[in-house]
Amino acid sequence: MHTARVRSGLSIGEFSRLTHLSVRTLRRYHEGGLLVPSHVDDLTGYRYYSAAQIPTAQVIHRLRELDVPLPAVRRILDAGDPGARSALVAEHLRRLESELDRTWAAVRSLRRLLAPEPAPVQVEVRSLPATTVAAVEDDVELDDVLGWYAGAMAELDATLDGPLGTPGGVYDNALFETGRGHVLVHRPTQDPPSRGRVRPVELPAVELAVATHVGDHDDIDVTYGEVGAWVVANAL
Repeated sequence: MHTARVRSGLSIGEFSRLTHLSVRTLRRYHEGGLLVPSHVDDLTGYRYYSAAQIPTAQVIHRLRELDVPLPAVRRILDAGDPGARSALVAEHLRRLESELDRTWAAVRSLRRLLAPEPAPVQVEVRSLPATTVAAVEDDVELDDVLGWYAGAMAELDATLDGPLGTPGGVYDNALFETGRGHVLVHRPTQDPPSRGRVRPVELPAVELAVATHVGDHDDIDVTYGEVGAWVVANAL
């Protein structure tokens, strides 16, 4: 008596050619639980796939090209609702865009720092009298300072009436030395109010070394460094 075995679906080699994914990659997807073959032969261990699995394989491949972590890929595949899938993918794309922005900012800073003959920063010494300003202040973590600054300035602008002077900030040395310090942001205005976090504060008379930063905020530390070098060179 002879037993005939009927093949079920596409072999892993055929599925590899149809999806442009290597056999090794398909095996890895199977072992990781991302793309389980529609049938595995009990005797031979051969993997067989259905034609309906081709789009799923291609989706996994695209997600991995975008460096989506394996657990996130599983969540996306398990989300039966197309809207939920789209939301999970969009969340990862936003993270990628943020990382890309940081990468380009670092590239611009390095190009500026490694320029053969960087343009010297223009620094002037400026004396300012004591000034009363409308201010928001708090102790802030260095990693949170940009978000805090944006919120504080928005509150100042929403609270103050009339023409507004140029915004400014006073940053505690500890913010940079230890990662947490006191930060005060302000706008000069007549008769500063006390409302919400906004309070009148008197800034003391001060002599400043002043320079203009040209470019994105991400490499403002380069300008700070150039001003610091100028201050040292001029024994101030």
